[in-house]
Amino acid sequence: MNSNGANHSPLRDVAQNPEATARYLADVQRVLLDIGQNLEALAIETRVHLRETHVEGDRWYHARLRAMPVEKALGSVLKNLNNLTEGLEKSAYKRRAHDEAVVNTAKARKEKELERQRKKNPQQLQAAPNPPQQGAPGGNSGYSAPTSIYDMGRESA
Repeated sequence: MNSNGANHSPLRDVAQNPEATARYLADVQRVLLDIGQNLEALAIETRVHLRETHVEGDRWYHARLRAMPVEKALGSVLKNLNNLTEGLEKSAYKRRAHDEAVVNTAKARKEKELERQRKKNPQQLQAAPNPPQQGAPGGNSGYSAPTSIYDMGRESA
């Protein structure tokens, strides 16, 4: 593939947009579900035909036993198809979640960087002098407020 863009893939634009990816995967899923309905009908018709096919000398269960491997193979295809359609749904969800995670990661990194800056350079608040403490009577009378919770019951001189 050329790196100059000469072989531009139409799915490249779809892959870059989560909504377009979801629409594309939903379209693929619709097609697969239609195919699944046809395969289910085929499995039923095959089962009926194979179980009605008797060979001379068969017991009643021989046709059923011969039909089981074919029925099992078609059942396996249907199971895989159902898993595929579920996987398409999950892929569309995870694609959208990826873009949200990218946006959230950028925001989280900015917030972390701001927090680091705040921790490195704490703002020095130069407000008015400390207001008088509640335990100190009338302004500055020589007594100070208790300095710890153990000093709450007494005042220092």
